[in-house]
Amino acid sequence: ASRCRRSPAMGAKELWVLLAALRAGWCLLPQAGYLHPDEFFQSPEVMAGDILNLQVYYPWEFLSSSPCRTVVFPLMTSGITYWVIKSLQQLDICSSCINSYTLLVSPRLLFTVFSFILDYSVYRLAPSWEADRWKALVLLAGSYVTLVFYTRTFTNTLEGLLFALLMVLVSSRKPDSSLAEPTSSPLIGIVTTAGFFNRPTFLAFALMPLLYWAGFIVDSQRSIKTVINDFLKLVLCACFTAIVFITADTFYFTSMGLDNLYDIKNNSLFDVIGQLNEKMIVTPFNFLSYNLNPHNLALHGSHPRVTHFTVNGMMLFGILHVLAIGAGCKMLKQYICQLLRVKSYYHGSSGLLAHSEGKPTLLLFYFVPLAFLSLFSHQEPRFLIPLILPLVLFSTSQNRAMKWKYVIVIFNMLGALLFGCLHQGGLIPCLFRLEQLVHSPESSNHPRHYTLLFAHTYMPPRSLLNIKKRDTHIEVIDMAGSEEETLCQTVEQRANDFTCNDCHVFVVIPGTIRATITKCGVSFLNETLIFPHLSMEDPPHIPFLLSRDWRSQLGLYILQLGR
Repeated sequence: ASRCRRSPAMGAKELWVLLAALRAGWCLLPQAGYLHPDEFFQSPEVMAGDILNLQVYYPWEFLSSSPCRTVVFPLMTSGITYWVIKSLQQLDICSSCINSYTLLVSPRLLFTVFSFILDYSVYRLAPSWEADRWKALVLLAGSYVTLVFYTRTFTNTLEGLLFALLMVLVSSRKPDSSLAEPTSSPLIGIVTTAGFFNRPTFLAFALMPLLYWAGFIVDSQRSIKTVINDFLKLVLCACFTAIVFITADTFYFTSMGLDNLYDIKNNSLFDVIGQLNEKMIVTPFNFLSYNLNPHNLALHGSHPRVTHFTVNGMMLFGILHVLAIGAGCKMLKQYICQLLRVKSYYHGSSGLLAHSEGKPTLLLFYFVPLAFLSLFSHQEPRFLIPLILPLVLFSTSQNRAMKWKYVIVIFNMLGALLFGCLHQGGLIPCLFRLEQLVHSPESSNHPRHYTLLFAHTYMPPRSLLNIKKRDTHIEVIDMAGSEEETLCQTVEQRANDFTCNDCHVFVVIPGTIRATITKCGVSFLNETLIFPHLSMEDPPHIPFLLSRDWRSQLGLYILQLGR
């Protein structure tokens, strides 16, 4: 009797399904790790204030005095999810739809669904670049960058998804490896402009795909009239998309948007249009004007120009980044040798964009954006997450990554543990607990005044406390990384404030500075330890990690102040 054996592709397909389920399930769990304040303050926090009327902290980019972020994508993502849960509650379909869990998970779930655009892009593009389709999908789905970063509400996440769509649109081949007609110029114009308004740095990612598409159009042996027509379609659609974004942002930042968008009773349509022209807001230009000033960038942190190459690429992609650098150096050496031998390296229409051995185009898709982003002194790892797509395609062509599969698995498990669970991992559960406390039946029956003081943590997203703007009995104080003296003064002042009879003060600090707060000379009624919580700004002390109290070094304390 013959025995049926499962093909490697079938095994890879099943593994991808498991990893995809892990991505969705971990989002719903939810992930406790807190990567960066921007995952909250560039979308969910703003929309929670505008749509759900919650107390929030509006970042400076969304103030009418300094509009540097488009409101279109926050409205289309967090805004839609918050509008849905608000509608469900108003229709009595779900009496308590709005709570800390849904406020956190609903936007993340939408981004998780969107993250499968990456998987679709790999599925479409892999055959064109001689990469194994299902091995590439497993490498993508198993990356902690996909599991953690692409399920968070970052503008960088949207940038990566738009970059993936652009790579699919400019691809000159269909999934069956046959040549495709370049008829997607309107979509290319829309995606490029939308990416620019989301993050102006998108132009660094779009440069090589656009050059690739332009080269294909020019060399497609079509008439000049048809080529010009394709470029005109791209430009016209790009201009139309820009007008839509500018109009939406101008309405929002001139207070004609969310609350008064349709309130034109006393103004004719022409008056409204005239006002818009006078106050026209182009957020990407404001963004560039701010970030091209070295002094402004220094306020957010300055890094050596090689940080992306030497640190951030390794932190995100591990051995895959090393393989790309090695292949890039080898390719560069080959072309230099050709130049020294006075040989042309531009053969016909292909040149560096040829689909030749070594995949120089994919390397250019990876290194050109990396080089442009390295020109700026402020360099964070999340800026590079869009590069996962060309890197995965390159790594799975010619089975480059297979010999390193155990290293890749261990690397991504550690990355998922660090960034998905440990990094600032106590702050979100802490906000969940405080939300239950301030909305408990006791607090509802007997109104109390709560002061929530956060020190040496990332900025707490106030929206997760689910406090209405009309509620004034809850005060949130963010002391960031205050010095010991300033922290003690504030805590002592609250402890000695007897003007409020029914006030409750809670101090939230990482365990690494628990000893510091005891020097303030105040007492605490009770304390709660939330585990795990790793603060890289106040890292744990190694000797304490080896003691019996090691959990306190990897925890976040909620201390109720005695008065």
